[in-house]
Order: sequence, then C-alpha cells, then structure tokens
Amino acid sequence: MQEIATKVEHGERLTLEDGLFLYQSDDLLSIGQMADKANQRLNGKKVYFIENMSLYFTNVCEAHCAFCHFRRDEGEEGAYTLTPEQMFEFIDKHQQEGMREFHITGGHNPHVPFDYYVGYVKALKERYPHVTIKAHTAAEIEFFSRISGLSYKDVLQTLLDAGLGTLTGGGAEILTERYREKMGVGKATSDQWLEVQRTAHGLGMKTHATMLYGSIETLEERLIHMIRLRELQDETGGFLVFIPNAVQPASVNAGIKRRVAAFDDLKTIAISRLMVDNIQHIKAYFINLGTQLTQIALSFGASDAHGTIVKEKISHAAGALSPEGLTKEELVWLIKGAGRIPVERDTFYNEIKVYE
Repeated sequence: MQEIATKVEHGERLTLEDGLFLYQSDDLLSIGQMADKANQRLNGKKVYFIENMSLYFTNVCEAHCAFCHFRRDEGEEGAYTLTPEQMFEFIDKHQQEGMREFHITGGHNPHVPFDYYVGYVKALKERYPHVTIKAHTAAEIEFFSRISGLSYKDVLQTLLDAGLGTLTGGGAEILTERYREKMGVGKATSDQWLEVQRTAHGLGMKTHATMLYGSIETLEERLIHMIRLRELQDETGGFLVFIPNAVQPASVNAGIKRRVAAFDDLKTIAISRLMVDNIQHIKAYFINLGTQLTQIALSFGASDAHGTIVKEKISHAAGALSPEGLTKEELVWLIKGAGRIPVERDTFYNEIKVYE
C-alpha cells in the first residue's frame, strides 16, 4: 500500500497489479484518501453538475443483454417508438428553466431507418437550439452503421450535421469479449466500441465512457476495462468523464444480496480515479449509487454528481432505489453537504455558476 501511495504522490501511473492489490485490500479509507488526493490535484474541492433531462425515444431493441430490463421487442406490451412531436409534449411538460442538455439513450430499434434517429436529433435542435444534444452510445453508432451501410465516420458526421453535440458513455459495459459473450451483449464488440470513440474524437468530439460492474466480471476485467480507456485517452484526449455504474437487480424489491455492496461501490469509484489518471472527472451517478452514498463518493475520488435528469428509466426498470431525478437545489445541497463546492456546468464542463 505504501508503494502505491508513493506512486500516487509522485503522479506515477498504476499498473493492473497495483489495481488488483487495491481491490483485494480491505483498507478502504487509505484507498479513498489516495483517490481524494488525486482528485483534488485535478479539480480541487469543486464538484460539477448539470441541468439536464433524460429522453428515451424507443425501447425496442434487437439486442438481448442479460442485464437489461428496459428493452422490448416490437409489438410486445410496453414497447414504444416516439415521434419528435410526442417527445416535445413530454419535454414541454417537464423541462425546467435553465435546461442545458438532453441525455438520449434507447434501444437498437431495427424497425425504423437511420433517418429516424437523425430526424429527431435535427427536430430537437431546431426546437430547442440552446440545449446540447448528448445522444447515443458508441454501440448505437455501430448499430446505425450496420443498418445504414455508412462508415462510423459518416454516421457521426451525419448526426453532427443534424445537431448532435456529444455521445453518451453507455454500451461499454465491460470491455472484454469473455464478459460480452457470457452476458449476451448483442451489440458492438469491445474493439468496435473503442473504434467508434476513436473516430468521434478524430472528428473533434468530446465524449463520455462508462463501466457496468457488479455481475460476472472479474476484478481483473474491471481493471482491463479502465486500462483500455486510459490507453485510448492517451491517444486521443477525447474523454470528458468516466462513469462507473453498478449493475441493478431486476426488481426494486430485490434483497440486499442482489445488490452491489456499498463497500465495493466506494472502492470502485476510488480505484477508477487512481487507475484512469488521464480523464479529468470520475462521476458518482446518484441514480445507481443513491444520494447518500454519492455524497460519500465525493471524498473517494468523484468530482461529478451528474444532473437533474428529471425522469430516469433504464436503471429504474432494473430495480434502482434512488429518485428518478433531483432538482438543482437538491444537487447543490447534496454537494455542499459533502463539504464540497457545487459548480453548475454545461455538457463540456465549462463552468456556469459556482455556489460558494
């Protein structure tokens, strides 16, 4: 532990073996202390959040990932594919003044053409020009490439021309093929996910990256995932934030044994900060962590608390116990309660307002 602490103190990069040692240690406070030091070196005591809204145009999906409880088959009860006008109605009913970002994810729906996805990005940008559109995972871009016959670059450029601002971080899950095969991840391979991100960064886009942990992956696979992101960041510098997300059980009534332990959540946040040393922000996603554990995570290496969200659906379809969203005032309270400085930001971490 002292050797690793010395490395952290001198800004030296940790190895996979270092990461395994940390995961296998029960000295959570020492790990958290190192991560907090690394975070404050990058971000001081500032913790960022955004006024955003999650949107879901379709839950119809060709993939059957074992961890997903959001997807539906075409024609199945509860399946939907919305028009832009239907989404406008939802937005106008729920949006707050100061909304800066639409966070759009959804199913890989093969029953509509690529033009459908381009069309709603364009429609949203025309109706809400001041709002940044953060839409689609790298796995969705690979799916769009398949259904359109276009290259990743052409898919991304078409969406950029329509008004896309950035990609969401999902679809990464765990970036090893053993995991993806075992969990039935019927979408982009690890290499394809990384190549889409590489292509997006080459077009000047700044994007996001997630990790879905707490199921069948090994500790080594979590670390391989972090290292693959770190290597791509060395190459492109295109990632804004890394978001470790705990897998959710199938029901809100699931017992404690079906949920990722809080000890593991905090350790993973901290190790993420220490391993992924070249991505400026680590996000504590309150939807998956819960609000109180999110507060503690801000002393374990996290510098972002996400945003208002309004009505989150994917994690809650899988049994998340957290609120579906928070108000700006609640986020400011949450961050101040952790002894940190709340900073309202835009999608690209430009500071809008500092709440001293």
